[in-house]
Amino acid sequence: MMTFSQNSYPEGKLRGRGRLGRRLAAVALAGAAVGTLAPAAMAAPAPADARRGGVDARAELRAFVADGSSTAAFAEVREDGRRIWRDAVGTSDLATGQPVRPDGRFRIGSVTKAFVSTVVLQLVGEGRLRLDDPVERHLPGLVPNGGAISVRQLLNHSSGLYDYTEDPRFFYQDEASLRDYALGDRRWQDYRPEQLVAIGVAHPPYFAPGQGWKYSNTNYILAGLLIDKLTGHSWQSEVTRRIVRPLHLDDTVFPGSETGLRGPHVRAYAKLPEGPADITRLNPTVGDAAGNGISTTADLDRFHAALFGGRLLRPAEQAALTTTVPTGSGHSSYGLGVAQADFGCGPLWGHDGGLPGWGTLLFGTADGKRQVALSYNPYEGTDQSGVETAVVALAVKTLCGTTAPAGTAVDALAALRGPGR
Repeated sequence: MMTFSQNSYPEGKLRGRGRLGRRLAAVALAGAAVGTLAPAAMAAPAPADARRGGVDARAELRAFVADGSSTAAFAEVREDGRRIWRDAVGTSDLATGQPVRPDGRFRIGSVTKAFVSTVVLQLVGEGRLRLDDPVERHLPGLVPNGGAISVRQLLNHSSGLYDYTEDPRFFYQDEASLRDYALGDRRWQDYRPEQLVAIGVAHPPYFAPGQGWKYSNTNYILAGLLIDKLTGHSWQSEVTRRIVRPLHLDDTVFPGSETGLRGPHVRAYAKLPEGPADITRLNPTVGDAAGNGISTTADLDRFHAALFGGRLLRPAEQAALTTTVPTGSGHSSYGLGVAQADFGCGPLWGHDGGLPGWGTLLFGTADGKRQVALSYNPYEGTDQSGVETAVVALAVKTLCGTTAPAGTAVDALAALRGPGR
């Protein structure tokens, strides 16, 4: 995730290393006043879950909504499969002032990549493909120079392929383009994955395959197509069959073009001069296998525990999952659909994600024994600079058990977001 200054629109730096939403939403509109939230946003008492297990990160959670940069935030911490802390702050619906439910569903953005990578690795374990297979072998003619790009390079973002979300049609950099996103037709555009790949490969690659690292959502659109080709089923159905159902992740779905969220959920907003614009609904085909999932904090925590607890992959594929390449940060590296970051208490694993109006973090220990899942709702069109610090502070408090010194927070932020993103 990147921070915008309140008075500028730096091209190509919207929220999110690891987040599909970094170019799909405008942030920090010049001179935008911070919106005032309904009283319920600040007045809800701490639930019992906020006082269990020796964890209390309510102050860190409140930081998301204290300045109006987010309308809602909620998180859950699990240890050894048991919830030890859960809390929620903010307003679920600005029109009614309804408080946030900590068990609500939300868009997880690029956390979807961890699910997709896990299925690809399961197919490797079944002998359906090898990580060093060239993309051209399985998806002939789809990617220029596909014979030199391996499946592994797709999953760890060392392919060099241009990120389709960096195409100008996908980013919004001022009040007018935010208005167009909120009130116009862009949110409803339907995409086929082949179209998204075509947009990406129409641009020159960042570097030759294997000669660098740059996060690219195009890689995971291709990973989804690989699953489709090898199994004869959509990547969504394979993720559901192989992960969601066995783990009983009953609130996790990977929709096609369905624009809404079923079940309890908060609403997402953009700040316009005439008032909040509801941007909850969108056509998630824009994210496809790079970021169209919907889940809950409880489901994400259970998924992390199963993945890093060795319940989803064989040892060889588990080792491949956590074999990383440097991102250039010095504080982070990237495996196959998961990132490693140092928060000051040893290496932690997970991913972040987002779409316009939605932000997500899922991180935990390498053994899967402890994890935190966070959802927050950036109020698009307001200054988001404080949100970055809030994300880091909550992660450090819940996973390391401390309040991070300023320097540690900065280092952790760099580890999460990577250089230049």
